[in-house]
Amino acid sequence: MTADHSSPPETSVPTCYRHPGRETYVRCTRCDRYICPECMRDAAVGHQCVECVAEGNRGARRGVPRTVLGARAATSTTPVVTYTLIGACVAMYLAELASARVVWDLMMLGRAVMPDGQVAGVAEGEWYRLFTTMFLHQRDGSFGITHILFNMWALWAIGPALEQVLGRWRFLVLYVLSGLGGSVLLYLVGAPNESAVGASGAIFGLFGAFFVIGRRIGAPVGPIVFLLVINLVITFSVKGISWEGHIGGLVVGAILAAAYAYAPEARRRLIHIGAPLVTLALLTVLVVVRTIDLNPSL
Repeated sequence: MTADHSSPPETSVPTCYRHPGRETYVRCTRCDRYICPECMRDAAVGHQCVECVAEGNRGARRGVPRTVLGARAATSTTPVVTYTLIGACVAMYLAELASARVVWDLMMLGRAVMPDGQVAGVAEGEWYRLFTTMFLHQRDGSFGITHILFNMWALWAIGPALEQVLGRWRFLVLYVLSGLGGSVLLYLVGAPNESAVGASGAIFGLFGAFFVIGRRIGAPVGPIVFLLVINLVITFSVKGISWEGHIGGLVVGAILAAAYAYAPEARRRLIHIGAPLVTLALLTVLVVVRTIDLNPSL
């Protein structure tokens, strides 16, 4: 037997795929390539290379930032809805100053004979008055310009905070339905020929919502309680103020805010959509019932 003096076979040492000069025996658990300590990233099992981690991050669903009440957080701090509502009210006020006809055609009115002899009002099929009245304000009389000034100040003061925590569409829905609630209560219990204008119903709805949401998130509510009490005293002590509009707006705003604020997280989306729809349906039924009572022939 002769000895084998041939050289042993050469064995290759694995190296990092990104750094060929670095020996390593660790593989990426995703692509199975060799990776050095610099290229290792901890994974649920083993390690992954930087490319696989980056690819996984691109494919992962990014979470949408939410407010404490579950609304989509706005990408801008500008209260777009609040400023739009203020702009709409100011524009309508300028239109009123240009022509008194704007008030007669759009104010809240159950059913009455107009100066031109025509019978008009919600009971005559003019249901839009329930909404348009919340963008009008008294242009003369005992209040004059102070009517719109106070309402717009209140909207500017508390609107942005509510819009931020509720999100834009929830805030807008709350504002409009609160104003509608004020109109509907006036329509139900007021005299058919009693008219009203103003955003006060919607503003009172914001007052109620601010209180409810403040209690829910632990914010100070003393200032809004003080403001609300003062306004309720004025409402019931000064002649010419529609208490129905204020109370109707306050009740609707507080109820919707409670639905927004206390909805269980698992059913939050359903309740946030369902509560306004149910409220709108209930107000619609009340309007239809009152309309039949005032004008059965309609």
